[in-house]
Parts: sequence; structure tokens; C-alpha cells
Amino acid sequence: MGGAVVFRAKPVHKGRAALHWSRRLLRAPLGLAGAVVMAGVAAVALLASLLAPVPPDLQDLEARLTPPFWAGGSPRHLLGTDHLGRDVLSRLLHGTRSTLLVAGTAVALAGGVGTVCGLVAGYYGGRVDAVLGRIMDVQLAVPYMLLAIVLVMLLGPGVANTILVLVVGGWVVYARLVRAEALSLRAREFVLAARVVGNPDHRILLRHVLPNTVNSLVIIATIELGNIMLFESSLSFLGLGVRPPLISWGSMLSDGRDYLTVAWWVAAFPGLAITLTIFGVNQLGDWLRDVLDPRLGLS
Repeated sequence: MGGAVVFRAKPVHKGRAALHWSRRLLRAPLGLAGAVVMAGVAAVALLASLLAPVPPDLQDLEARLTPPFWAGGSPRHLLGTDHLGRDVLSRLLHGTRSTLLVAGTAVALAGGVGTVCGLVAGYYGGRVDAVLGRIMDVQLAVPYMLLAIVLVMLLGPGVANTILVLVVGGWVVYARLVRAEALSLRAREFVLAARVVGNPDHRILLRHVLPNTVNSLVIIATIELGNIMLFESSLSFLGLGVRPPLISWGSMLSDGRDYLTVAWWVAAFPGLAITLTIFGVNQLGDWLRDVLDPRLGLS
């Protein structure tokens, strides 16, 4: 046999690639808005301790339910205080860290578990695919929030259990996506060629199948981040998620629901933070989908 012909991709300069992506983002106003919002949220989470004017758990009963400074309140508490005299702005900033930590960890773990299960089911097929497929079908038949509430009630509230519940409820999305991609890729010529030359299955999965699912995984993970944030906030609102001394936007909403008529700001600002963050995540995810999904014809 003659020597093999090796095709090498033309190297792409990192600076040019970054400039190209920046220009594409600037031409998409909503995508740019989402990127700015998420960059701001990430910066707040990292710098919460420096940005917070006072400790988030510092109580001052003499200043309880102080309105925001523009509504007749004190400049010391820019966004007012809650029913225990705690500064709303400080708690909002620290709640950003907890919300992103829980949601980001849950998305990463759910994506990892779902990707492994999807690769195995799609590549091997047969009984493995049938068993995993039935598990996914059963879980999809149960409403996500109902499943989360039942699991948290069984395991108890807390950060670790909240993340576990979100992972159990979220891995199916990634598994179904990767399974579909693997079913298509396993019959492609480059996968068959890799199998013929003697590559083991794990090498084929890691070197040939998985890299071709990365774009889809990035899109789904970005969009799912907003859903996970919403579910985490809902669990915390019900008292089944993040527990003190950690602060969650959902628990802040729960604290303010009894004071809506006399102190609207206690619940309004964490609700606005949740809405704005989910808007940013969704817009960024939509932009990434348009750019990375070749089936849309926009990349």
C-alpha cells in the first residue's frame, strides 16, 4: 500500500479569531446585550465582598424596612433594608455568587453525566441504548419541579443536595442531544475509518465523536443555565434550596413576599436580578446557537 495522505487544517491565528467573533457579536444587538449582562453578573459574583457596602447579614432593627435612598431612605442603604434591617444591596450582591455557584456547578455536572450517557447509548446502541432510553423516557414523564421537590424533601435542603437534585433533573437534556449526535456520527466515514485501523472505542469516542458534539453542548448548556437558575430560585423560594448563612435570590424573594404592600423593594430587586440574568443567558444562548449551529446556515 502507498503512503497515507495526511490533511492538515490551516492554523488560525488566535488574535484574528477573537477579532472575528467580536465583530459578529457587535452585529447582534441582543447577543451583545446578553454577553454584557452575563459579564456584569460574573464580575459582581467575583467582587461581591468588595462591592457590598456593609456585611450582608448585619442586622439593624432600628433601620428595618428603610426604603431606597431615592424614595426617602438613607444613602447608607441605597436599595433599602429588609424586615431585619439587613442591607438589600449587599445581600443582592452576595446572592449573585451563590446563585451562579449552584447553577454553574449543576450545569457542569449534569452536562458531564448526560454527555457520557448519551455517548454510550448512541455509539453502542442495542440493549445499552434501550435501557438508557427507557430511563430517560421515564424521567421526562415526571415534571422537573415535582421531581426536584420530592428529592429535596427526601434528602433535605442545602447547597450539595440542591446541586444533586438539579443534576438528576437536568442530565436528560444533554443525554438525548448527545445520543442523537452519536447515532449519526457512528456511521460517518471518519469514524468507520478509525475503527478499521484498530482504534479502541474510548479513543474513537474522545477523539472523533465527542469533539463533533461540542458546539451543540455549548448551546444547550448556555440555555440550560437560565433554566437551572430559575429552578434553584424556585426551590430557595419554597425553603427547599440554599439555606442560611448562604444567600439566594429565591430566599430573598421569599423574605419579601409578606411585605409587598409596605416594602416592595425587598422582593422587587431580587426578582429584577433573576429576570435580568435569565434574559442575558437566553439572549447569549440564542446568539451562540445562530453562530455555532451549521444547520441554521448562519455560521
